[in-house]
Amino acid sequence: MAKKSKGNRIQVILECTEHKETGVPGTSRYITMKNRKNTPDRIELKKYNPILKKYTVHKEIK
Repeated sequence: MAKKSKGNRIQVILECTEHKETGVPGTSRYITMKNRKNTPDRIELKKYNPILKKYTVHKEIK
């Protein structure tokens, strides 16, 4: 069976902010879910960047 839509739950992509500044090729992205009703703003989370080998801030992109 297909997964039903949960209404306010949407899938978002998080992209590393520090990776762009370094000029190193590649990107660090994560896919997660958020509740649009509880968090209408874009989210920022600290996630692991395997290319830079450290924890960095990842921001939601459209």
